Amino acid sequence: MAEPTETPSDKRPTGWAFAAQIGISIAVLSALMAIGAGFGSRFELWHFRTGFSFLQWGAMGGAAAAIVSLIALIGLWRSAGSRRQIVLALLGFTIGITIFAIPVQWMMTARRVPPIHDITTDTENPPEFVAILKIREGAPNPAEYGGPEIAAQQKEGYPELGPIVLPVPPDQAFDRAVAAARSMEWQIVDANREEGRIEGTDTTFWFGFKDDVVIRITPADQGSRIDVRSVSRVGRSDVGTNARRIENYLKKLEKS
Repeated sequence: MAEPTETPSDKRPTGWAFAAQIGISIAVLSALMAIGAGFGSRFELWHFRTGFSFLQWGAMGGAAAAIVSLIALIGLWRSAGSRRQIVLALLGFTIGITIFAIPVQWMMTARRVPPIHDITTDTENPPEFVAILKIREGAPNPAEYGGPEIAAQQKEGYPELGPIVLPVPPDQAFDRAVAAARSMEWQIVDANREEGRIEGTDTTFWFGFKDDVVIRITPADQGSRIDVRSVSRVGRSDVGTNARRIENYLKKLEKS
């Protein structure tokens, strides 16, 4: 008896398999849009607010991809679809939900932290910028500290953030502070040993936001006190970025 031959209709994807292909296609396009949203802003192809719009569209596409892929995954599972089809649907769901989750996480963080962009370990006498002032000319956010109102919001949002004391004289503390700043891959603008002041700029990886940092080293009873201030050039809220930067820097400095 002759074996049954495969007809062209057997090669056609089922409805669930076709849905899986649609889901993964939307997911990939959404991922490209989200990734490009940030890097396009970083390389000044468009304004960062335009990048946020692209990210929003990418997130909505990611949500659509996740829904379509999930429906396809359930259908393929029930209809005993092939492993390749199931993996495709699962991949579409994973990529889609990840792209959707990124801006959602930002929004949740923004609601949890104070809507400020100037963070310092000394809210009463914050370190002042000197060398970076020329670089910040024209930046939407001023370099001058906002005063008691900003200080109150910071204390409420980051109550444990404060200076550290290194058990070494200021000269040694200065060297450690510079080394720690360089290890953070900041662009060092000025390192004034006599004034105990270090200024640098950190550029975020994705959107390329430039945040300026000033470090102040002063003598203390048990060594040297280190104060840090980090300020965003644009944006009302930093979504906690400056506080995390200061915390990571101080931890690195303490370990040094």
